[in-house]
Amino acid sequence: MKNIVHYNSIPGKSIGYWGLLGFLGFIVLLGLGATWHMEHSGHYVTGMTNQVVWGLPHVFAVFLIVAASGALNVASISSVFSKKMYKPLARMSGLVALCLLAGGLVVLLLDLGRPDRLIVAMTYYNFKSIFAWNIILYTGFFAIVAVYLWMMMERKMNKFTRPAGIAAFIWRLILTTGTGSIFGFLVAREAYDAAIMAPMFIIMSFSFGLAIFILVIMATYNGTERPLGDKTIRTLKNLLGVFVSSVLYFTLAYHLTNLYATQHHGIERFILLDGGIYTQLFWWGQILIGGILPLIIVYHPSLSKSRQMIAAACTMVIVGGLAQMYVIIIGGQAFPMSLFPGYEVTSSFYDGVVMDYAPSIWEFGLGVAGMAMSMIMVMIAIKVLPFAATSLEDHVVDPSHAKPADSGAVEAEATA
Repeated sequence: MKNIVHYNSIPGKSIGYWGLLGFLGFIVLLGLGATWHMEHSGHYVTGMTNQVVWGLPHVFAVFLIVAASGALNVASISSVFSKKMYKPLARMSGLVALCLLAGGLVVLLLDLGRPDRLIVAMTYYNFKSIFAWNIILYTGFFAIVAVYLWMMMERKMNKFTRPAGIAAFIWRLILTTGTGSIFGFLVAREAYDAAIMAPMFIIMSFSFGLAIFILVIMATYNGTERPLGDKTIRTLKNLLGVFVSSVLYFTLAYHLTNLYATQHHGIERFILLDGGIYTQLFWWGQILIGGILPLIIVYHPSLSKSRQMIAAACTMVIVGGLAQMYVIIIGGQAFPMSLFPGYEVTSSFYDGVVMDYAPSIWEFGLGVAGMAMSMIMVMIAIKVLPFAATSLEDHVVDPSHAKPADSGAVEAEATA
């Protein structure tokens, strides 16, 4: 007999729920305070300069925007590729995607200053600018995913779920391509000028978004004492291993391609050998913590069976992803631009000099507040609307899986 998946909202009455919500809200308040301080005191209170104009908040913002696209991957696998096992997770996947994008855009908007100027960006477009295109992509993502969720949650509209899922799948690929192209089109910066940036950002989104989604699912079902089967965790962690491996592959391809071109030897030496904090973040943060260690955990015969270790692997992927964004965004700006190729350039404007950048506590507060805001939106949404399946037991997500002997209550619920 076909299993029926039931959804409902979480009670959200426990001390743990309100305690976590209060803690995240406190972080958001601190972030708003940091924003107010930076807005009223001026640019000098940050670590940014006229050379490093995208600081730590941009690292958090771009990370969240990229992860938002990847968080929708679970829903896409369910609708576009007709994998029934992912169907009970599809609603949560769409919700997490929207909340991550909202959190990232809030950080981006507040970091740029003059948030009221967003109206100008939304009403006057320069279609030669990749930034203008991204405004369209972000707003379109909200609209398409919102419709996609409506098709999934309204029984009368379920027949349109697959077309909406295909539209969301295509749009999110375009969105992440646009985000990666922001860097790929900047020919003035040697670290950015590469066509591989777009596909690399796509695979990065798969990895970062899935890591966050797994942690959200584990926290939601453990916190509400809902059944979460081993098959769901095992499938998601194996998929995460594939994406982490792919990120490492694209990183290798990116640097090997740059090493092949003599003009990029300077930036490659800077990132891989002589870049100080950027070199350390690349090898220890991005490669080791964000890549190698999670792969060891995911594919280790015993470690991969521990949910605590899987959660640790997801956390490592997130930390490694932030390190990777820091190296790409900050490291790419810190390295001096090649104004006259083949010549050394020095001036009173710090031309030819590697720029120092030390993020301020205010920038860090704004960036972390964006992540906290995303999680607050998820917590409130699952309390108000039926996003979470009542059970993710193995026989629910996989009808071919044998039901447990004491599943009378579950059978009664499925036939109700």
